[in-house]
This record gives sequence, C-alpha cells and structure tokens, in this order.
Amino acid sequence: MRLISGFGVVAVIFVCVAVLAATSVAPQPSGRAPRDPFAQTYTDYCAACHGSNLTGGRAPTLFDDTWRVGGDDVSLMKSIREGLPGTEMPPFKDVLTEADIKGLIGYLRRQTTLVEKNASRARNPVNQIVRAEQHTFTFEVVAEGLATPWGMAFLPDGRMLVTERPGTLRLIDNGKRLPKVIDGTPAVWTEQDGGLFDVAVHPDYAQSGWIYLSYAEPGENDTSMTSIIRGRIQSGRWVDQETLYRAPAELFFPTNVHYGSRFLFDREGHLFYSIGDRGHDTDAQDLSRPNGKVHRVNDDGTAPRENPFVGREGALESIWSYGHRNPQGLALHPVTGALWAAEHGPIGGDELNRIEPGRNYGWPLVTSGRLGKRAVATAPPRQQEGLEAPIAHWTPTIAPSGIAFYTGDRFPEWKHDLFVSGLAGEALRRLETNGDEVVHEEVLFKDFGRVRDVATGPDGHLYVALNVPGVKLSDTTPGMIVRLVPTDER
Repeated sequence: MRLISGFGVVAVIFVCVAVLAATSVAPQPSGRAPRDPFAQTYTDYCAACHGSNLTGGRAPTLFDDTWRVGGDDVSLMKSIREGLPGTEMPPFKDVLTEADIKGLIGYLRRQTTLVEKNASRARNPVNQIVRAEQHTFTFEVVAEGLATPWGMAFLPDGRMLVTERPGTLRLIDNGKRLPKVIDGTPAVWTEQDGGLFDVAVHPDYAQSGWIYLSYAEPGENDTSMTSIIRGRIQSGRWVDQETLYRAPAELFFPTNVHYGSRFLFDREGHLFYSIGDRGHDTDAQDLSRPNGKVHRVNDDGTAPRENPFVGREGALESIWSYGHRNPQGLALHPVTGALWAAEHGPIGGDELNRIEPGRNYGWPLVTSGRLGKRAVATAPPRQQEGLEAPIAHWTPTIAPSGIAFYTGDRFPEWKHDLFVSGLAGEALRRLETNGDEVVHEEVLFKDFGRVRDVATGPDGHLYVALNVPGVKLSDTTPGMIVRLVPTDER
C-alpha cells in the first residue's frame, strides 16, 4: 500500500505481506464500534503492520500523506487494487470491492491530521511521581537529546555507554551527554529497523578494555545483516576493532526487519547474542543459518566446546537455542543463573522464554500470535510436543525490547524482579517470578514514551532508555536516559 519516501521496495515487501490480514484472524476491536465505517476495514487489512493513527506501527505509516507511489486517488486505487509489481505488495482486488477501496482511501485522508498528536503525546517524566504497588519513585534525567537510544552499558568507573540507533556511540559522564560521539565506529544500515543496536562491556574490562557492539551492517545491493564486533575506546576513538560474527554475503537480506540484537555476558565470561529471523521465518528452524537464534560464544567469538551443536554436521556451533522470531531482550537470573529472553511475536504473541541449551522455541511452527491471511489455511498451533512453550506471552503486542532482573538495593521490594521494556505498549513492566513461572505482573509506568532498554546501575538505581513516539516504531526520534529514584531519597 502506501510507503514513506526513502524506505525502498524492501519495506514494502515486509509491510504488505502481513497486511493481508483476513477478518477471521485480524485483531479484534475493543470497546464500542469505531465511528468511521471504514476504520474496521483498515483494522482488518492494514493495522497489523502499519499501526493505528495514534499508536503507529513498526512499518511505514499510512497517515502522513507521504506516498512512494502516486498519492492521488486514481494512483492509490490502482496500487491497492493491483498491488505493486516487483514487490510483495499484493493486489486486494479479490478481497476488497471498488467501494471498499474508495472508502479506505477516504478514511486515510480523514486521519492524517492526527499524526502530529501521535508524535507529541508522550508526557515528560521530569518531576513526575509514580506510586507503584511496592515503591513510590520519581525520575531523574541522566542524559537527554539522544537519537533513539537503543542499548546501555556501564563502565567500572560508573560512566555509561549508550548506543543511538542512527549509528552513534556516546559516553555519559556524571549524568551529562558528552558533546562528541566516539569517533571511528563502523557505518551502519539505518533503514526501517536497522541501525546500531546493543553495547556490552567485557567482564574483565580493566584488563582487556574490550567493548562489544551489534549493528545492522550494510551489504551490496541494499542488503544488510546483524554483525557482532568488539573494539576499544582510546582518546575518544573506537580502535582495535575485531569482527566476532559476520554472516556470509548470501545471508545479507534486502528485508530491513528482525535484526535482534541483545547482548549478555554470563558468569563464566561467555557472550550471548541474539539475531532475529530477518523476515525469513523458516530460517529460525535451520541450524545452518544464524537468524532466529540465540548464540553463545567465548569473548573472542569462538564457540565453546560445550555448546549444544558443536560437532553436528551442518549446524553453526555458536547456536545456543533456536526457533526464535525477533529476540531483543536477554537477562540472567541473579540467583539461579538461568537465561531468560523476550521476543516479538507476529500479530500479538510476544513471548518471554526461559532459555535452555539446544531447545527449539517453536517459531514459526507454533505461536501465540496471529499470522496474516496467507497462512490461514495452515495456521500454526499455540503449542506442540517437543517445542518449548513460553513462560508468558502478550496479546495485544507490547513489543518487548530490553529486559533485566533488578539487583540493586534502592528498591528492596523489587529485588530480583524482572523488568520488561515495551515499545508498542510504551510501558515498563515488573514481573515477579517463582522458578519458571511469572506469578504477578505490574505495569510500573506508561505514556512517557517508548521504553527501549532497562538496566540496574552500579548505584543501585534502575535506568531506563526512553524515546518520544514516532509515527511508527522504527522512526528515529528524540530520547533520553532516566533513572528511577525512590521518593525518600529526595
């Protein structure tokens, strides 16, 4: 259907395959019927990827009157009716009448005035007081003026490294964003979901100086893929870069979605990293491919000999678990050492999983979410013998990103609770766990912007990366790092 200029054909490919949501599998409306008679048509066929006029979606919006192919009524009628040749934008002539298409275009025209409201509705967290179930807290701004902050990591001296998705790495010192970025980091692919992703600090940083980055690396012919590197920072520059993982050229795809990519060091110094399925869902079941997997490597990128698929013909030895869609959250339980992961579902069905080596987490064979019309005849079950079921799942989507167990002392009632950030839900959730069960869930706060990452700081406060909502989840928008402070400290 409609595309923002500059996204390219690949964005259309991903967006419009899922747009074919039949009424039987489309998200069900809640509350009273929509006022506009064609709002339901939009919900049934477009909203799964393009989002609503207020909340946006990960795919390009249809509500800002910016069109890649002609935006007049005649051109739009043709695009919707016939599809876009050379892309996977499908024709809708078999499922929508001419009157349906005209009505849908009219609905889009009527909604364009609401876009600005979408981008400005987030409340400023400064001086806000939140009375949660167990603690009352407020927010302190650690750094602002950031461009979609994605990942956070603390150096031993308390300074913070922050990645900005457009491709910059910044050092936050004494609560201030330094005026210069770290020079010399690699160029990144920034279309749609692409960019600079997570950052991690080597457990023995004082001796090694290693810092780890994941990013969407550009390939030939507008392709990209998640890559993993490490390097050092000297005099404000990124130096000594080493590549820990780069996929072969044939795995650099033109799809700009599902890169993963989160880091975690375990107690033995192994590095876990995630790579999403990159829009090639069946690859998540293919052990010869890296996408749709959680990987475990030594600090230099080599595979530990204890990994579950070491020595198996045709399998990547770095794979720790497989059958994942788009995991963007990894956390290690501070008591048990268990690995937990959060991942995005298709249409709903976001998952929280307890990760065991060698296990298959089911995508795309099973899902708690919905697929598009293309898969109605073979819609997968929620569970299947031999495939791991999620510990928890969310529908409608919360679009989970970073997760972390709280290990500080500033909020004693939260000790060892799991915090889950949400993009689409614009909320931070607190989960109480008992073994492999979630026994209680609290929405800690919402409406302060998209919540991308969460971490316990060395000072015992909880740190959160926020960014202003855009028209869609993949927009680059202003962001900040805040820390949660108990009110009795102020």
